[in-house]
Amino acid sequence: MADLILIAASGLAREVLATVRDSGQFDVVGILDDDAGRAGTTMDGSHILGPVSHALNYPDAKVVVCVGAGSARAGIVSRLAALGLPDRRYATVVDASVRLPEGCRIGHGNILLGHVTLTADVTIGNHVVVMPGVTLTHDDAVEDFATFAAGVSLGGGVRVGQAAYLGMNSCVRERTAIGAGATVGMGAVVLSDVPAGETWAGVPARAIKSVMHTVALSGGER
Repeated sequence: MADLILIAASGLAREVLATVRDSGQFDVVGILDDDAGRAGTTMDGSHILGPVSHALNYPDAKVVVCVGAGSARAGIVSRLAALGLPDRRYATVVDASVRLPEGCRIGHGNILLGHVTLTADVTIGNHVVVMPGVTLTHDDAVEDFATFAAGVSLGGGVRVGQAAYLGMNSCVRERTAIGAGATVGMGAVVLSDVPAGETWAGVPARAIKSVMHTVALSGGER
């Protein structure tokens, strides 16, 4: 059984701990978190060993980043790469209830929790988080650092861009695209392409326009 280090003492880390303990896939050595006040404490029986940079102190252990926001996961992975952590150190955690059919391709550093469904020729990049009950159907392609909240459903041939976020119980029509860094709100029904960086919500989903307020900075106002 391979050793595993979890990055970030988060709610997602608790879910990963439960998954790993149930499956026996890894032996969790501990958790790394940059909150110095948590060092030496425990979370769900697992010790918090120190800051994220200490991943290099455990050269034989696999690593998985348990941060919900894709952009934050990307930042941690970039930091660790700069410190010399190679891609081969990253584990993929898959709940025992999840089938990976032949033809599906899964990268490294991913987290697939309970009752995720992949059908045929699904491609998932690296450091993707897929929460319970998500359905990815034929020919879906998911880029690095994307995040799927519980209950998301994709039709066939959907493309999900890097670090996109799909909210709980949202669904996406077949052959549409969610752009990089885009956000889809809870329960949204996406019927057309969502451009990169935009936030869409509703049934059917539409862009949420942000109102920019210009504030004149004068005197001591900063």
